[in-house]
Amino acid sequence: MTTIPNSPQARDIAYALHPYTDLSEHQKTGSLVIREGKGIYVYDEVGKPYIEGLAGLWCTALGFGEQRLVDKAAETMKTLSYYHQFGSKAHEPGIDLAERLIELAPVPMSKAFFTNSGSEANDTVVKIVWYYNNAIGRPEKKKIIARTKGYHGVTVAAASLTGLPHVHKHFDLPIANILHTSCPHYYRNAEAGESEEDFATRMADDLEKLILDEGPETVAAFIAEPIMGAGGVLTPPKTYFAKIQAVLKKYDVLFIADEVICGFMRTGKYWGSQTYDLKPDIMSMAKALSSAYLPIAAVMISEEIFQGLMKGSDDVGMWGHGYTYTGHPVAAAVAHEALKIYEERDLLGHVGQVAPVLQNGLHAFADHPLVGEVRGVGLIGGIELVKNKKTKEAFGPKDGVGAFCAARAQEHGLITRAMGDSMGFCPPLVITAEETEDMLARFGTALDETWKMVQDKGLA
Repeated sequence: MTTIPNSPQARDIAYALHPYTDLSEHQKTGSLVIREGKGIYVYDEVGKPYIEGLAGLWCTALGFGEQRLVDKAAETMKTLSYYHQFGSKAHEPGIDLAERLIELAPVPMSKAFFTNSGSEANDTVVKIVWYYNNAIGRPEKKKIIARTKGYHGVTVAAASLTGLPHVHKHFDLPIANILHTSCPHYYRNAEAGESEEDFATRMADDLEKLILDEGPETVAAFIAEPIMGAGGVLTPPKTYFAKIQAVLKKYDVLFIADEVICGFMRTGKYWGSQTYDLKPDIMSMAKALSSAYLPIAAVMISEEIFQGLMKGSDDVGMWGHGYTYTGHPVAAAVAHEALKIYEERDLLGHVGQVAPVLQNGLHAFADHPLVGEVRGVGLIGGIELVKNKKTKEAFGPKDGVGAFCAARAQEHGLITRAMGDSMGFCPPLVITAEETEDMLARFGTALDETWKMVQDKGLA
């Protein structure tokens, strides 16, 4: 890449440290600089449009340029540009949003606590679990079990929960009291001849064995995404969550549902927990909460857990946790307005109409020579590229097949994401059937070009 001096790309290379980026490669290639967004499209600095096939980072449910959210932010900022929630302070936007979330909860919840990101929400969850067990006299019950390939954020505690090697290596993670159990990816991890139901039983047995090996009196909680997003859009096998929840109940282990990606209609129901009949004690949520227009996330807790926190607060003198921007009034007002828009425009009904177009379109690629597995539900999906369809052999990490496919898609005006060699799809919920077909057609072109590259290089 030829970088023009003082251009946005040159200044970006000079001054910005990018998340989830190959830092050495970035110094050579620079960034795609986005200048504008409208609907499902974003536009680069020369005006080229791209379908945002991942809704930014799984988050921009209403697409770009929703004027009602812009107006709500401006209106609230003029009235109350900032205030906090420390020391029994409150404001109506925060009250309104907390009340609405409790009303929308898939199971009875008692209180909502606000953070600025999904990572902070899951970091808060860890602290709540530890605080709760200390407060009720179970100081030894502290271990939290996550899953290999699960994604729960990048703060020290949340990254420890995340089950991906690149989030741990060189960061000295995971921290103590964080454990990982088996990844429930049937396509990759099932044994020969094993049904989905039998595989789910084995996954539940693995969890139970881990709890027993560690000592049930030491295991506090289990955290899971309804669909494992950044791990490759991995959907749970049949009967998996029913069997997992039975194990948790047997050993008095709290269930934390990470709804950061799946919440707010992404899976075809309002919550991923409803799609898979989850009964969590704690929920974390972010991303589509405000359609990503402002940073905000939340944790909801059951009444039982709230009672424990009150007991601890009585002992210490306060619930000693919070952020400067917890429940920021502008972010809270925008989030509450987004929830109103979802309901007024029957976005859930719209997802129900468009989801089959996406899922059928993705499954139409199943016979492609590069495609090993197609998976998804609602308006989220993944396609795993493989070296050998029959044996499921994967490409080598240095082959860069997924990255090449994503780059070709971008060239054709589609932004998607390669998680290894799994291609992710999570368009704005407002996408139409016609726009979905256009997105899939652009991906199909990129997929064919990737297959040609693989053949030319003798990678398969």
